[in-house]
Amino acid sequence: CSSAPETKSTDHRDPYESSNRKAFAFNMALDTHVVEPAAKTYQNTIPKTGQRAIENHLDWTGLPATTLNSTLQGRYENAGVAFLHFAVNGLTLGLADLTEDPKAVNSQDFGQTLAHLNVPEGNFLMVPFLGPNTGRSLTGKVADTMTNPMSFLKAGDAVQTIQSLRPTVAAVSSRSKMSEALDDIKYNSLDPYARTRSLYYQSRAGRINAVVGKPNDNQTNDEQFESFFEDPS
Repeated sequence: CSSAPETKSTDHRDPYESSNRKAFAFNMALDTHVVEPAAKTYQNTIPKTGQRAIENHLDWTGLPATTLNSTLQGRYENAGVAFLHFAVNGLTLGLADLTEDPKAVNSQDFGQTLAHLNVPEGNFLMVPFLGPNTGRSLTGKVADTMTNPMSFLKAGDAVQTIQSLRPTVAAVSSRSKMSEALDDIKYNSLDPYARTRSLYYQSRAGRINAVVGKPNDNQTNDEQFESFFEDPS
């Protein structure tokens, strides 16, 4: 599915392109045989209200990470709002948004915190199951997972079941929401790998620039593209 030479890097930020393309091929095969069919079934069988409840829950589980990272970045107002939303919506395990303005919270991750601390971005990495990353963003995902209390919450059987299913449900839900854009990349691009890499850098640049205070010139309408590859924490 690629027209570019596998032994030569087509982007200076991607010195491991040959192995990255192999990981990308694995991810595309996984999508074709597992994630895409599951997403279509989810889209066709789960009512819109049910899908919205699942999306609400997934957003809710990310609020502790946003609270922590906003604090580390000195964005105390956002940290406070995120904590408040987490506490209030915890009454429904996040399935229903009880706040007046669910968009009041600006999602923050540890990769953005590292950028705020001027940690270098690192090379482009295509990771099996997780998709596109840079060295910095991948480190951030690991840190977010390890520090998010939702990852090691000890509660009743129902909550534990929800927690164990969360990564799978998140992947299927995101694939469903992004089906049109991802299918266009997958089936209509001359080089899906290169386009995926380009869109990742553009969407990630928007999030990083918002943290470090640079002009947001690189932000695109494909911002949701990155969220499909986020590892829920």
